[in-house]
Amino acid sequence: MRLSALAFVLLLPWLTACASGPYSLSEEQAPEPAREFRAAWIATVHNIDWPSEPGLPLAQQQEELLALLDRAQSVGLNAVVFQIRPTCDALYASEIEPWSRYLTGHIGKDPGYDPLAFAIREAHARGLELHAWFNPYRARPGKNDPRVAKGHVTDPSSPLNHALRPYGELLLLDPGLPEVRAYSTRVILDVVERYDIDGVHMDDYFYPYPDKRPDGSVVPFPDDASYAAFGEGLSRSDWRRRNVDTFVRELQAAVHAKKPWLKVGIAPFGIWRPKHPPSVEGMDAFEAISADTRRWLMEGWVDYLSPQLYWGTYFPEQPFGDLAEWWEAQNPKGRHMWPGVSSRWIKSKRDPERDAGEIKKQIELVRETVPNVRPGHIYWNLSALMEDRDGIVAALQEGPYREGALVPESPWLEGATPGALEDVDLAPVGEGLEVSWSAGPEVRWVALQIRDTPDAPWRLLVFRSDASPAKLPSRPAALALRAIGHTGASGPAALWQRK
Repeated sequence: MRLSALAFVLLLPWLTACASGPYSLSEEQAPEPAREFRAAWIATVHNIDWPSEPGLPLAQQQEELLALLDRAQSVGLNAVVFQIRPTCDALYASEIEPWSRYLTGHIGKDPGYDPLAFAIREAHARGLELHAWFNPYRARPGKNDPRVAKGHVTDPSSPLNHALRPYGELLLLDPGLPEVRAYSTRVILDVVERYDIDGVHMDDYFYPYPDKRPDGSVVPFPDDASYAAFGEGLSRSDWRRRNVDTFVRELQAAVHAKKPWLKVGIAPFGIWRPKHPPSVEGMDAFEAISADTRRWLMEGWVDYLSPQLYWGTYFPEQPFGDLAEWWEAQNPKGRHMWPGVSSRWIKSKRDPERDAGEIKKQIELVRETVPNVRPGHIYWNLSALMEDRDGIVAALQEGPYREGALVPESPWLEGATPGALEDVDLAPVGEGLEVSWSAGPEVRWVALQIRDTPDAPWRLLVFRSDASPAKLPSRPAALALRAIGHTGASGPAALWQRK
């Protein structure tokens, strides 16, 4: 959003009075910051990304998490997707579910701090959104995990103990039971109400991926009882899809009823059905895991979809570009399409051909496919960026991330468009500059654009609205400030130039 000429003239005397020091308010228009969702997953199940192992001292856990967030910021990301409920447990203070064993090695043991509150505070201090990642039905992810835990759904005294279904090495809550869906929704809404998160996120684990016998036949998921009780004449496949559809639709509505501006996103398996598009072969998620992911997007039941497009542009049966283009074509409501990109496979045994150049190519393909007001992507996973595989950090910094970016606006969400920042002041401090402002409750972030010299490119810094004052180590040639609302809407910018 830009100031009209009249609005700028009316605003100019007031802004000039608020500025001080060696700067004057300019009549020039500040450039619009780029918009692109740049995120990475931080997985906690099996300690994939964090913490590196259970039972670490509190200080070491926090140091590891800070290192991940520092890398996310330095690479040029603007969001992280943090797994806080991997197995009906909690990486946050909960009265509903026990502390996760991935923190301390023992389920239910207090780690001595609240990891989610810590992560939110530190992510926001770095200008990063934090999306809380939940697994709605998984109770045990493998045979090596404890089978029974006090205060967990596996506890015989749990009111949901009857809803547990063993499947292969997994133990799952049955998605066909209304009380299970209500319970998972309750857990998520508890976090929505109590924590200052920027989004609710789920991945592809609703009904489980097929477990197969030695002869290749599929082991049926044991939901005969719930199907008999609630099938209502539907085929088993249609009924299962309806269960997942109902959960997705009702969860988004419940989240928006609490916080209308909060984004709800899902990262499903990257193929809806084989031959969609015609070049694609692979698992039929529609049948195999009862996920009508295309419908969620077409109905607008998600605010963003991040299909896991972990294949390369050179994969003959799952070409990245064809899939990205197909998914965007299924998006009549214009929701965010932010595909998952696999940095984890860079120079791996699974995909030795993948290099940093392939990741850059995929980012460019998404930018070409998705309208330029709302492109984005999520890396699986942040540890691969920490390891700097094949020089991916410099490749991103010097390539697609040369210019910083704000998270794209979500205009369908409810939230006020912010006005101009108030009480703006530029105060010299030593050789640097202190930038201060006041912001109302409709402001989520403050975007500060800086041009260090008259010929330098603009660079972007993002602050929480309550982070005033911001201290700069030097005095740039020009700087611009604008308020960003909860839905990403931008307020009018004011630009100052050094005298």
